[in-house]
Amino acid sequence: MADEPQPSSSGRARLAGALRHLIDLNVSARVDDLTFIAAAESVEAVTASLEAARQPGRASRPQPKFDGSREGYFPTSPIVGGLSPVAPPVSISVAETEDGAREIRGTAWFGYAYEGPSTFVHGGVLAELFDELLGAAGIAAGRPGLTGTLTIKFRRPTPLRADLRVEARFIAQEGRKIHSWAGVYHADVLTAEADGVFIEVGPEQYLSLAAANADSSGSRLADVIGIDAKSVSKKTAERIGFDRDGD
Repeated sequence: MADEPQPSSSGRARLAGALRHLIDLNVSARVDDLTFIAAAESVEAVTASLEAARQPGRASRPQPKFDGSREGYFPTSPIVGGLSPVAPPVSISVAETEDGAREIRGTAWFGYAYEGPSTFVHGGVLAELFDELLGAAGIAAGRPGLTGTLTIKFRRPTPLRADLRVEARFIAQEGRKIHSWAGVYHADVLTAEADGVFIEVGPEQYLSLAAANADSSGSRLADVIGIDAKSVSKKTAERIGFDRDGD
C-alpha cells in the first residue's frame, strides 16, 4: 500500500483518517449485523455531539498550498484532500522535467470503497481522479482553468488495492482552451489515460460564478472562495457584496 499523507496535528485531519478507515470497513468487513448496529449507534452518537457543538455557517475552506507538502494540494478534495474522509487520498506533487516544465506526479491506492467490477477500480472514480490531476497540471504550469471536457481511454482494468503511479502534464493552450494529459500506471503499465480541455476563467468571472453558487448553497463567499479578492476590481467586489479588506 502506498504511503498516506503524514499524520497531522489537525483534529479535522485526524477525524478524516479515522472515517476513511471506517468507510472501508463498512464496505468490506465480515462481521455480524449486530456488530454493525452497535457501530452505527456509536457513530450516530458522535455525529450528534458534533452537530451540537457546531457553530453557525460553514468552516472556512482551506485553500491549496503548492508548497510540496503532501497535504497541501486541495485539502478538502474528494480525491487528494487530507481533510476529506472520502478521499483515498491520492498523493501528488509538482516535479520539474529536464526541459524546465512543471508537471504532476504521484501515487494512488484505492480501497474497497472505490470498487466497480469485482477487484477493479470504478471507472467513474478514475474519471474523478483524472479531473483532479488535469486541473492540478494546469495550475502547476501556470495555466489554471475550469473543466471543459474529459476524454478517457480505459486501456485495461485498473486493479483495486494495488500501488499505482499517476502523472499529468500541460500540453498546450489555444485561446482560452487549456489542453492537458494524465495517465494511471500499474507496474509501469498504462491502465487508463485522459485528455482534458480546461477553460481559462479570469478572476472577475470566477468570482461572479462563485458568488452565485455560494448564494444557492447558503455559504458565505469568504468561506469558499478560491482566489484573492484583491485580484478583482472594487466594482465587482461591491456588486457581489464581497469585502476586499477582510471579513
